[in-house]
Amino acid sequence: MPSRLAGKVAVVTGSTSGIGECIARTFAAEGAAVVISGRRAAEGEAIARSIVEAGGEAVYQRTDLRDPDNCRRLIDRAAEAFGGLDILVNNAGIFPRRPLLEVDAEFWDAMLETNLRGPFFCCQAAIPRMRERGGGVILSMGSGNAFLTGETLLPYGVSKGALYNLTMNLARMLARDRIRVNWVTVGWVLTEKEYETQLLEGRDREAMAEMARNLPMGEFTTVEDMAAACVFLASDEARHVTGCDLNVTAGMR
Repeated sequence: MPSRLAGKVAVVTGSTSGIGECIARTFAAEGAAVVISGRRAAEGEAIARSIVEAGGEAVYQRTDLRDPDNCRRLIDRAAEAFGGLDILVNNAGIFPRRPLLEVDAEFWDAMLETNLRGPFFCCQAAIPRMRERGGGVILSMGSGNAFLTGETLLPYGVSKGALYNLTMNLARMLARDRIRVNWVTVGWVLTEKEYETQLLEGRDREAMAEMARNLPMGEFTTVEDMAAACVFLASDEARHVTGCDLNVTAGMR
């Protein structure tokens, strides 16, 4: 049985679907005890239950990252359920589109609350727990939009750019604590949410298949690709890797 994360305790935000769900399931398969989190309780409970039924360890904690108290309770749940915390994956994020000149304060604030403020308060709560364990791992699920974004995705790109800055500064600040902090540049992954977004913009499956053929490697990146990258960075195989930008975009960046 795979065991690269045996004995580790992990929190994965936004893990009730998509990339986060795959990361959580893969971590559990590699031996980690996992806290599933997100706002959708039915989905989160079902994922945690299925992991346990498969022989793994998991619990669900309902979490709204817009609330700092929720962020702290999420980290506390890991300690209460499994005795501590070794890995935090800041995966949750929103990516609504809006033309530049139509962005209002409410839209801007909602983007930053979820994509930047939430990860900050999760990190703030996680750091003392990781120090208690003699080290840990923080992973930020990023985006190529942090470096170059489109006109309808500017607030999203700014939020991810700020998360990149937070990640790299934490990597420097926490190295002495043996807390490794890394960034994963996420490729174009056709999750359920992304598929719904493309449909709303008038692209059906045939159109998306054509889009995939025009990508550098001729295909979309998968949730499994992202989970594999996270397992590597969270494992002892990457014990001296910190401040890294792991590009998993299949040539898009």
